[in-house]
Amino acid sequence: MAAVFVSNLIINSGSNFKQTFDLADADDSGPLNLDGHTVTSQFRKHAGSTTKHDFTTAIDNASEGKLSISLSATQSAVPKPGRYVYDIIITKTASSEITRVVEGSVLIREGVTR
Repeated sequence: MAAVFVSNLIINSGSNFKQTFDLADADDSGPLNLDGHTVTSQFRKHAGSTTKHDFTTAIDNASEGKLSISLSATQSAVPKPGRYVYDIIITKTASSEITRVVEGSVLIREGVTR
């Protein structure tokens, strides 16, 4: 399966956000085939926090290993500005095998113009 990739994100509070990821096989032989997988992603103040924020997730092109996470402007306005941690998990539907493929920090920046 794929190695965990680290990617830090910056999200402007109250704005639409979308980030696309191209996943590769662990041996770098090509894209990670996401056929038969689902994807989920959350961010929290710290890993043990009970308060979570869910990203909207999508597999954009399964055979090419492309997935995306996003927030609407309304969703990005909910968390307080600051630093968070996140990860992206893929689950193989047939076997329920769970793999963390991306992780990192999220910086929610507060805007000035209202």
